[in-house]
Amino acid sequence: MVFIAHIRESDKQIQSVEEHLLGVKALAETIGDKIGVKHIAGLAGMLHDMGKFTHQFKNYIIEAVQNPENPPKRGSVDHSTSGGRLLYQKYHTGVPSRGGWILAEVVGNAVISHHSYLHDFLNSDQESPYLRRVEERELPEYERSMENFFTYVICEEKFQQYVSRAVEELEEFLSKPFAANGESKLMLLTKYIFSALIDADRTNTRLFEENRSEEPEQCRKDLFETYYKKLMDKIRAFQEESDADTPINILRRKMSDECDKFAEKPSGIYTLSIPTGGGKTLASLRYALKHASREGKKHVIYVVPFTTIIEQNAAEVRNILKDDGNILEHHSNVIDDEQDDDEDQSGMINTRQKLKLAKDNWDSPIIFTTMVQFLNVFYARGSRNIRRLHNLCESVIIFDEVQKVPVSCVSLFNHALNFLKTYGRSSLILCTATQPALSRVKHQLDINPDAEIIQDLSQVIDAFKRVEIVDKATDELFDNEKLTQFIREKLDEVQSILVVLNTKTVVKNLYCEWESSEVPLYHLSTSMCASHRNTILKKVRNHLKHGEKVVCFSTQLIEAGVDVSFDCVIRSLAGLDSIAQAAGRCNRHGKREIQQVYVIDHVEENLDHLPEIKVGKKISKKILIDLKANPKHHGGNLLSVRAMDRYFQEFYGDLDKSLNYFIPKLKKEMTELLMSDKTINSYYLAYKDRWKKHLPLYIANSYRTAADYFQVIHDHTTAVIVPYEEPFL
Repeated sequence: MVFIAHIRESDKQIQSVEEHLLGVKALAETIGDKIGVKHIAGLAGMLHDMGKFTHQFKNYIIEAVQNPENPPKRGSVDHSTSGGRLLYQKYHTGVPSRGGWILAEVVGNAVISHHSYLHDFLNSDQESPYLRRVEERELPEYERSMENFFTYVICEEKFQQYVSRAVEELEEFLSKPFAANGESKLMLLTKYIFSALIDADRTNTRLFEENRSEEPEQCRKDLFETYYKKLMDKIRAFQEESDADTPINILRRKMSDECDKFAEKPSGIYTLSIPTGGGKTLASLRYALKHASREGKKHVIYVVPFTTIIEQNAAEVRNILKDDGNILEHHSNVIDDEQDDDEDQSGMINTRQKLKLAKDNWDSPIIFTTMVQFLNVFYARGSRNIRRLHNLCESVIIFDEVQKVPVSCVSLFNHALNFLKTYGRSSLILCTATQPALSRVKHQLDINPDAEIIQDLSQVIDAFKRVEIVDKATDELFDNEKLTQFIREKLDEVQSILVVLNTKTVVKNLYCEWESSEVPLYHLSTSMCASHRNTILKKVRNHLKHGEKVVCFSTQLIEAGVDVSFDCVIRSLAGLDSIAQAAGRCNRHGKREIQQVYVIDHVEENLDHLPEIKVGKKISKKILIDLKANPKHHGGNLLSVRAMDRYFQEFYGDLDKSLNYFIPKLKKEMTELLMSDKTINSYYLAYKDRWKKHLPLYIANSYRTAADYFQVIHDHTTAVIVPYEEPFL
């Protein structure tokens, strides 16, 4: 008897359940093998659709195909619970066995969840949705599905042998030294197995739908070698230009060469602290392509904080490599991830959805994405997000402007990187001129010793010095009236001025106070739509290009990788990283002598709802006061390596309670929900108190609850479509 997994839409051909399970098993094994868990992942693959070995599901899918106008109710047949129940009944009963119980929990959760998201092992109601599924869900043909599974897919004896090998892998995985506790390991392993299962399932389904047996192999090593040669041709062309031997260009070349040499080192977590204007994008690409080719990596991934940076960096790389087909941009401007289209419990999904889902797994040689998307892969709900996780392994990942990791996500970010380093065999480069102290927090980053790629960093920073910071914040206060007068005075000395303040209200008020001016004035704010901001920036750049008088009033949005260069910058006191970013908009290309960046303390800014800026401002002011008392303190420079290190240590220390992603509604930290030990897990302690017994599980964490509350950017606004420039009809 043929049991049906899928019916092809084009020709109504049948894919049997055994064909599908064995195909998904093989794909999942390949994915699992990347981190040494081949049989754990394969186990999930061969069990995930065991529940389709029933007459109930067979009748359901035939009825859905034969009666498309009035199909049976979607999701009315549960086919994902059976595989999880089999593991639970065979390996999670009787005397607790660490290997068998943990394997049943990790793989079983992935199997029962493959049409939704990972279940909680324990939730806020002191109940276990996982146990409810594997113990209580009514499955009328469960015994039949299990019998058919052992008849058509694998016999019981070989299944037991396969499980034994999976347990061995599990023990080896757990024994590996890792910069976190065992619960963190299990959380990340569960998510990896879930990722492997989701991608293997979707890929096998697509291949059947396209009537193809397998994906074509692509030799990434050869491709990365070709890319490296193209990049080196471009770099050699720079060396033939007329200004190639200026001191700055010689130094850029030296740092690029250091990145090339560093690519010969083993994979790890490293820092690349090239100053603004030092050729960071191409130098990091040089490291990535060489290291990927040498070490057999599958992907080069750029993770950036803002879409403004991602688009310009991707365009620069495309221009050099001349290969659009192998460069994927994945961010909110090009891909809509709001709707997590998914196959439901019936297994019914149309061809368009199958193809869309199957190709959305980040299996491209070069990927540009955002920090939001990166963190969503590990922590957000939705199979589309987590499906990409395994493709972050065996990769070179460049984190551009890494200091912009949201404070609430610091601990979660560190756990993700530690996993990719220890288990995923990826090389991770933290790229910024203002390195955050991520290895000096409670959930610390396992950064390599001697991690900095650039040698003699302090000398490099001095060589790239194009501005001096002028402290006008420690001895006086500014309001908009005083600031207006100061700007007018500076306009007698320079052509262009950028004023960056901390709040939209004060920026707008300052702009409006200049009712009339002979100097062109511009205002930038995140309240404007992107097209409006781009129009203003285009006008500002035109004035700058022609050396004309211009003043721009902006919030910190202009610090986010916007390539502009003013003669003078005035920055309201904030964190050192923000001051450094603002300074990067002054004399950006070093075409003038040293220019001034004035730091002021603006009394009209209300920072009560901007706690991170408020804390950063307080610490920066302390460092400024130290420097005023002794100019040799903190390396003698507000933006020195020593000053920046001191700043981030104190910044993260003051915000220690915010680093673990606190969820106000639950009064819980995300790290507790995902990876806390039972002895301190408040849900587990409440369960024991309520039921007067231990939870019969090794894992007690709340994966789905955590995912439901995870949002990288806490944005309570609603996106709207507005008319701009074109007439609204």
